[in-house]
Formats: sequence, structure tokens, C-alpha cells
Amino acid sequence: MPNRSWSTAQASTAVESAQKYTSPKINMDIHIDNHYQSRIYTTSSTVSGHVKVTTSHHDVPFNRVQVLLLGTSKTRIDAINIPQATSHTFLKLTMPIPDSYYPVPRCFGAGTTYTIPFHFVIPQHLTLNACGHRNPNDALKENHLRLPPSLGDWDKDDLTPYMSRITYCVRARVHHRDAEGQSVPGMEASHDIKVIPVVAEDAPLNITTQDKLYVMSKSKSLRKSIISPKLGKVTVSANQPAPAMISSDGHSISPTTAQLDLVFEPTSNESQPPKVVGVTSKVTAVTYYSAGGINQYPNLKNWARSFGADGRGAYSNSISIPATPVGNAAWSQLLTAQGRRDSGYDSEIRYESDQSANGRQPPSWGHDSHKRNNNNKGAPYYYAMKVHVPVQLPACKKQFIPTFHSCISSRVYVLWMTVTLSTLVGTSSTVTVGVPLQIGVGSREDGRVDATGLPTFEAAMEDAALEIDAYLRPRTMSVPNVEFNSQLPGYPEPRHNRVTQRA
Repeated sequence: MPNRSWSTAQASTAVESAQKYTSPKINMDIHIDNHYQSRIYTTSSTVSGHVKVTTSHHDVPFNRVQVLLLGTSKTRIDAINIPQATSHTFLKLTMPIPDSYYPVPRCFGAGTTYTIPFHFVIPQHLTLNACGHRNPNDALKENHLRLPPSLGDWDKDDLTPYMSRITYCVRARVHHRDAEGQSVPGMEASHDIKVIPVVAEDAPLNITTQDKLYVMSKSKSLRKSIISPKLGKVTVSANQPAPAMISSDGHSISPTTAQLDLVFEPTSNESQPPKVVGVTSKVTAVTYYSAGGINQYPNLKNWARSFGADGRGAYSNSISIPATPVGNAAWSQLLTAQGRRDSGYDSEIRYESDQSANGRQPPSWGHDSHKRNNNNKGAPYYYAMKVHVPVQLPACKKQFIPTFHSCISSRVYVLWMTVTLSTLVGTSSTVTVGVPLQIGVGSREDGRVDATGLPTFEAAMEDAALEIDAYLRPRTMSVPNVEFNSQLPGYPEPRHNRVTQRA
């Protein structure tokens, strides 16, 4: 017959388990002042409020209450054997709570609500301890010590994969003492917030042929058909445009303009430059993530081949922007270096200009020279054109975040521009280039007015608070000092009368 009696150790374990499941419940609620679902905090924004702690039925002893402002970056690499999940806490601000806010003794009374205030300010930079891995240069270290924006979990699509997340939250914890007298965390609650820090304009990138993400220049040969000889070569080049700046409330983006430089080199004097039909554009958001510290700029060199002991990956997502009409852009004919050195072509061009001015015909040797040089490869001139491409990101459809580089996550943007060309014989061709596009964030002074021209919620609340303070400011009531005399008020003597009397 089995023994149904319990030992002393088993009985003690059962009692502890019963106490654990019947322990009093603590309700914690975090309230942030002037907070709403779509509010975005930026650099120097205040995050203030209070934590409400309520217990039910029984008194609960505690050691201390901890209120934190946390910033955490998380990545997930789906490896072959086992997924690699990495978490990096880059921001940890602790609110000091004086002893006067705690009850004496330190015990939450049953049915009593306790209020603990907190006040945080979003910092401009992280501390040096936030980036502890090896960095090859100070510039990369400085980027990793910048405050990254919230990544993922936005109301609108922010073009971010599930493998990378950056979150900010206010977290409250109640610590109690264990059997050994050590302070251990118990109940906790958190309140997430969205942060987009101020990001100033950076210097343009120095793009080389080793940077596989970008295509700063591309050339293409034009033909009438597949088997016909070449008409010439067209080259499309572009430089990095000025950054597009997000407002401090995150709801609007300033436009920017990119410039395309087109050059057509004809193979003969009969070759005419193609017609530029239009320019289509799209923006690609590239998110880089890694299981370990990133020790390079992931958008430069070849990120796919730089694998180490830690896993890494990249995710791209594109969005189209409105097409650009070419308008009045026209080709300009310019002399090549060889053409300027050739006196024959120089004389011909000079005589052509003289003919347009006075109607005289150039000498016959100019035409003979022109025919003779027609047999040479290439023409003594080329055609050039500049096309300005306006870039307006659709902030109403997507949640764009600024360009950033952190320890385990990065976000960059590529502006792709496709030029459609049409030859005189009806054939068409396209040339595509891709340049870096930086997205920054303006300061709070620039964000007091939204895209509609109305003040933002933060600006309206600040103005209302100033009006309330001015209305409640103490005033001194007293009788003014008035000096009475027997002289009646009068007007000053005219100046011309004084001059006459003085004379």
C-alpha cells in the first residue's frame, strides 16, 4: 500500500506555493501627461506623469519603487539551426524617488492608491557605455551614440521587417526583499512611446565603385535596332540631393530636389540626341540588422559578403513617388576637347556663327574638311542636359523614419531615378541610377506649425500653459501716485515761434 503521508519538506513547499498563488494583487497604472496614441516625442521632449499603485484585500510590504525610461533594440536572425535573438538596451534613465513619497512603514495598504510622479527628458546623445563593441573609427562610434528612432509598431507602415525592432517605454517596478534579504523586482508595468530624435544634415557620402548599393552613373549605347550600328552613347549621372527633413511631430516631410546630368556622345555628325520622355522615381528603404555589434557602415562596401561569427541581414522595401515631367529641358551642344584642338572644326563652327549673324557663306574648304572628318570615329561635339527631379515623400501613406546607424540596426534610403529616352526612329530605352537620400528631422522650433498651417498639439498646449500661468500670476493692487498742481495742461510751443522770439 503506497505511503500517502507528506514529509516536512513537501509540506513546506506546498505552503509556499499556496502563498504564491494567493498573494495579494498589485495594480499598477502609468499615466503620461498630455499623451495620445499618435503622439511622437523628439529630442528634449518631456515625458512626465505619475504611477498609480493600488493593492486589493491585503497589505503588501515592499522595498522600493523603480521608474525607468528605457530604449531597447532587438533583432532576430533566422539561422539554419536555431534563430538568434539579440536585445540591446541603449538607454536607461532612472527617476530618483525621494523617501518622502513612500509610506511609513513601506507597505502598500489594502484599498489605498499611491501616486508616484516621474519626469524624464529625451536626451540628445547616448552615454559612452551604450556602445561597447569595437569600432574602426570615431565617425562610426559617433553615429552609434546617437539616439535611434522607434522602429516597428507604428500606426502606419514604416517599411520595417519583423526582424528588427526599436522600442521606448516608461517602466515601473515594485521591488521587495526575498528570504535572503536581497531586493528583487516583483510586479511591473510599462507604457510604450514613439520617439523620433532630431537628426541634422550629414555630409554627403563619398560613393565609390565598391559601394554596391548605389549607382551614381550609368552609360548605355543607343541603336536604331538590334543589328544596326550605334547612334551614340548616353550617360546619366547624379549626385546626392539635399536631405528631406521630417517635422518634429513626424507628420510631414519637406521636399527636396535631385539633379540628373545627361550626356550624349554621338558616333557621327548625323546622330541626333534622343528625346527625354520623362523620369520616374522610387525610394527604397533598406533596413540592416545583425546579431552582434556592427563595425562598419552597412550601406557602404559589400554588406552581403561581410559575414562574421554573428549573423546579419538586410531588408528592402520600395515606394513610388510621382513621375517628373521634363518640361522645357533641352540638349545643349558643346565641343569636345579634341574638337576644340582641331582648327578645322573650330573654323567651321565660327563661320556657322558668322553666317547666322551676317548671312555670309563659309569657305568651301570648311565643308571639305567636314566631309573628310566625317569618316573619323565620333563627332567633335557632344550634347548635355540637366534635369531637376522633385522628390516629395508620401508622409500620409508611410511612416518615414530618419536615416540612422546603431549598434545592431541601421536604416538608409536609396533614390532610384529612371530616365526614359526615345530616338527619332521610334525606339525607346531606359537608364536607371540610384543615389543616397538622407532623411533628417527638424528641431522643435521648426515643428510648431503642421502641414495645414495650424499649430501642433504640443505648441498649443505650451501656449495654453503660458496663458494660464500669466493669468494666475499674483498681482499687486495699489493706488497710483498722482501729482496735482494748479497749472492747466497745454500744448508745447511751436518751434517756429521760439525761433522768431529768439531772433
